[in-house]
Amino acid sequence: MKMHFCIPVSQQRPDALGGRYVLYSVYLDGFLFCKVRYSQLHRWNEQLRRVFGNCLPPFPPKYYLAMTTSMADERRDQLEQYLQNVTMDPNMLRSDVFVDFLKLVQLDTFSITTEKASLDIFLPDGRSIKVEILTSDTAERVLEVVSHKIGLCQELLGYFGLFLIRSYKEGKLSVIKKLVDFELPYVSLRSSEVENFKVGLRKWYLDPSLDSRLMDCRAAVDLIYMQAIQDIEKEWAKPTEVQRQKLEALQKEDNQAKFLELSQEVWHYGYVQLDPCTCDYPEPGCGTVLSVGNNEISCCITLPDNQTQDVIFQMNRVKCWQVTFLGTLLDTDGPQQTLNQNLELRFQYSEESHWQWFVLYTKQAFLLSSCLKKMISEKMVKQAAENPEMQIEVPEQGKSKKHHSQQSQKDYSSFLPRKSKIKTAEVDCGLGTIKEEGL
Repeated sequence: MKMHFCIPVSQQRPDALGGRYVLYSVYLDGFLFCKVRYSQLHRWNEQLRRVFGNCLPPFPPKYYLAMTTSMADERRDQLEQYLQNVTMDPNMLRSDVFVDFLKLVQLDTFSITTEKASLDIFLPDGRSIKVEILTSDTAERVLEVVSHKIGLCQELLGYFGLFLIRSYKEGKLSVIKKLVDFELPYVSLRSSEVENFKVGLRKWYLDPSLDSRLMDCRAAVDLIYMQAIQDIEKEWAKPTEVQRQKLEALQKEDNQAKFLELSQEVWHYGYVQLDPCTCDYPEPGCGTVLSVGNNEISCCITLPDNQTQDVIFQMNRVKCWQVTFLGTLLDTDGPQQTLNQNLELRFQYSEESHWQWFVLYTKQAFLLSSCLKKMISEKMVKQAAENPEMQIEVPEQGKSKKHHSQQSQKDYSSFLPRKSKIKTAEVDCGLGTIKEEGL
């Protein structure tokens, strides 16, 4: 599946010979990932091509004469598409030539050298584990170090992930984004402009029934048990009063297995809850709290008369979605570190035999999109396991694996980089075909 790479802005810079070059600000999941020149990306593409041959997406050509404004915009768009498309191949994502380049540009962008460092990784119960790493260690490597320290079985690493989390004085917690495997957690933490950011270890699956696959590993059970307790305390998971009393009794007994078994019956157990935001349903400007998991988007909507209404959108009726940046980035020497202040996610939904668009205005639009993709991926894995004669290429938890199926799952949630120039690519979730539009 494509990643949320975008290049919404570029800057002209003088070079050592008196000429000028363009520096592209590359964002990933709404955060500044790196700043890079065309020549660097061109050399990287040549290195990838020597390893992977012609399976690479097309790379924008060189221009030997001065570029016009329209040519510069076209190149920026083409580079953005290249980064999105090149991340679709899981073998490429794991290759040294792919990872080493992205590590280097992250370090160079934020002027961080490779050296030994300590990093605190926070567990769901609030405790932290200090690990010794290199500043150039990827999220995948840091997760391996953490798992070794806590005794988490290596084969279960794909069920967990490292997240950027923001904590507040009043005890509120906000999951900002999941760090992708090739991101550098130390750099992401250092480069953030937001206070009270930390790196947290959390489970990364949205099908609560997958808990059963982790029950033979004590460290894994400890982690999902801690997270279940935290989710209930933060009211992300919402037990009835009877369930709460039973859970409290099991917690006092430290009966983790029974606690987790009962948690499966709790409303929104295993979901990711987003910060309060607004939506356009049933009318524009309504406040809502989103919970995502178990193949649904659950919305608790506050109506204009202050009454609340629970609305559930089933993923098997979502045709596509897209993320849009509603603001404007200036062509400056210091681009903002995050795009997450003016975002919307809109999705097309089948209701009463017709398609309707619903819009959510949330600074966590990229996290929401990642969750939607995760639910689709988990559904595809389950379908492939239930129908082994079919041929579907789907990602395993933490790995890539081919299954046999005749169906194909086309998926991409597009980032629309600028309000003034919008291109859309809709995500097909199996109920229609991908359609691209230019506005």
